[in-house]
Amino acid sequence: MSSSDLTVRTATPAEHLAHLGSRRSASFLQTPAWAAVKNEWRHESLLWERDGAPVGAGLVLYRDLPRLKRSLAYLPEGPVLDWTDDAEESPGLSLGAWLDPMVAHLKRQGAFGIRIGPPVVVRRWDAAAVKAGVADPDVHRLGELAPTARESTGARVVSQLHELGWRPQGLEEGFAAGQPRFVFQVPLRHPDGTPRTEDEVLKGMNQLWRRNIKKADKAGVVVTRATAADVAPQLAEFHALYVHTAERDGFTPRPASYFTRMVDALSAEDPDRIALWTARHDGDLVASTIAIRVGAHAWYSYGASSTEKRDVRGSNAVQWAMVRDAIDAGADVYDLRGITETLDADDTHVGLIQFKAGTGGEAVEYAGEWDLPVNRVLYKAFETYMGRRR
Repeated sequence: MSSSDLTVRTATPAEHLAHLGSRRSASFLQTPAWAAVKNEWRHESLLWERDGAPVGAGLVLYRDLPRLKRSLAYLPEGPVLDWTDDAEESPGLSLGAWLDPMVAHLKRQGAFGIRIGPPVVVRRWDAAAVKAGVADPDVHRLGELAPTARESTGARVVSQLHELGWRPQGLEEGFAAGQPRFVFQVPLRHPDGTPRTEDEVLKGMNQLWRRNIKKADKAGVVVTRATAADVAPQLAEFHALYVHTAERDGFTPRPASYFTRMVDALSAEDPDRIALWTARHDGDLVASTIAIRVGAHAWYSYGASSTEKRDVRGSNAVQWAMVRDAIDAGADVYDLRGITETLDADDTHVGLIQFKAGTGGEAVEYAGEWDLPVNRVLYKAFETYMGRRR
């Protein structure tokens, strides 16, 4: 099979969404609705076809160069393809056969460079391995630990991307400007595909997590999922608490308008796509989170917690409620999103991975983001410009 057997064209949002609906899951960053959230970028939906049938889709965000009709084409955590397809299973088919028609299309659209984020896993570390790594003074990063599992699809994709001239991005320590390469996930299915029960997931958590969930319940913490009518006022409460959390933890908060756009766009596409959760104690808001689900993949996207009343463990209570909701929805995985690679006890980021590791899940390394320079002169100029902004 050659790349000519696959074609790529501009798709309508309806065509794009229909293909995503035919798959078990896809990143919410690859839904048509995400274009409305990232409204500072131009956008386009793509559809891969073979013999007239859709076999892949992607959301492209275009970042234009000032005064030039050229742009960086970005597919965050995408495109949505059958990344397991390879030459061994389909003689003559390679990753290039999937990506070449996309590259040709984006060249015609004026892209000077292309950035993708293949949603394929490279390595996994279970919670016990992470805990042991944090406790070992000679271990400072996840990559220094032997993984619990290596994924052959991820290794093949990384190897072929190198061969095709793509360049890995965001390998510096900490949180890069793009999407996280390391995340923490709680599997909600056994290796044979059967669902895990609430009791099984709870038993997989560490003793501190189980104790904090019980403590929140005993203290009378009430966790609710906002109804459509309640989202607007509760979103304002969430943002106020989120700004408080940002000031306490030292990160730059997003504006309230960003979350309003996110809720409006994602819920318009699918009423079950996004949910706002709150945990209250005696009427006081002690924690609030935003959850997203596409198919069988559920994410904890944003969270906020009060400095006061931390002893009632509202954050644990709301997380457990979201996990239970994901189980009820038949999800395959509960994704707590980004972590850094650090296991250094002196690093300020290590507390985040310790909190997430308490869920009994696993640290997961994805293939990361990759760039293909199309116009090398413009791409180099863009790299230089972005380097000065960091």
